[in-house]
Amino acid sequence: MERDSAFPAGTFLHYLPAADRERLLALGAEARYPAGRTLIRQGERHGPVFVLLSGVTKVTAQVENGSEALLAVRVGGDVVGDMAPLTDSPRSASVVTCGECRVSVVRAPVFLDFVARSGPAGLAMTQFVVERLRWANQRRIDLAGYEAAICLARLLLTLSERHGRTTPDGLDIGVPLTQAELGTLIGVREATVHKTLRDLERRGLVRRGLKRVLIMDLPGLITYAEMTDEPG
Repeated sequence: MERDSAFPAGTFLHYLPAADRERLLALGAEARYPAGRTLIRQGERHGPVFVLLSGVTKVTAQVENGSEALLAVRVGGDVVGDMAPLTDSPRSASVVTCGECRVSVVRAPVFLDFVARSGPAGLAMTQFVVERLRWANQRRIDLAGYEAAICLARLLLTLSERHGRTTPDGLDIGVPLTQAELGTLIGVREATVHKTLRDLERRGLVRRGLKRVLIMDLPGLITYAEMTDEPG
């Protein structure tokens, strides 16, 4: 099947053939949202499906102790809001834009009908769901049994491999996350992330900024993370 290199590998639109993608986008209404806009609220029972065309969003959920956990990040090519209508259940998480995002807003019944009637779309959705599960499982494997510093290094490498962009200052991991949010992704406190980033910066491996982490020495960070090859 044809793949679209305009969208990151593993995203729904990457798997969806061009003709079917055009049909899907014709079913929705294009919109732009600024940073900080909540597209989906946890617990809602109804709402549209959002096809992300550009930008980055965060998927978060409130846990029993009242704190907020960052579950994932979604980028252009991904779909959010598809799980609830697929399972006829309330929204399991909230989705918030990290910066300006361009999306196609598709009514949930229309999206489900499109996936059900189009063989390539059904296959693309299956591949997309499997990729999300594979990423979640691989993250658990990468982090299992390692100390916080190695877990954080591996997380930074994973984020940069999928979302990163090269800048004159270094390799930006591509997702504007706070140190507290980085901590929720690896299950440690914000203070631990702060201490670890400070040590990685002292080693010349990364540079910190406001909701920004730059990788200054990619091979060095891979070695530090005890990886024999680049993340993938």
